[in-house]
Amino acid sequence: MKKLCHKLADVLRTIFGYGILTGLLAGGLTFFGFLAAFFIGGETATVICRVIYKDIFPIIVYGTTILVLLGLVIMYLSGETALTVHKKKAVKHEGET
Repeated sequence: MKKLCHKLADVLRTIFGYGILTGLLAGGLTFFGFLAAFFIGGETATVICRVIYKDIFPIIVYGTTILVLLGLVIMYLSGETALTVHKKKAVKHEGET
């Protein structure tokens, strides 16, 4: 069962990586859309900004939220404990008693 979970986590990690890459690319493209609207100006710029804000941003936000949840599932399946607090034991050096 543990071996199956690790294989599933590896497949999901690949999907997660491509999804994050797509989300970052989409965020960068929206920046360039706003930059183009800044230089165009007028009513056309208003329409461009409104389309980016009302139509594109919600898709990016929903997609990245799903990817974050997928990342947490991957951590659970692979047994990673990155989000837990570990109390480290103090290591004494030779000169300390």
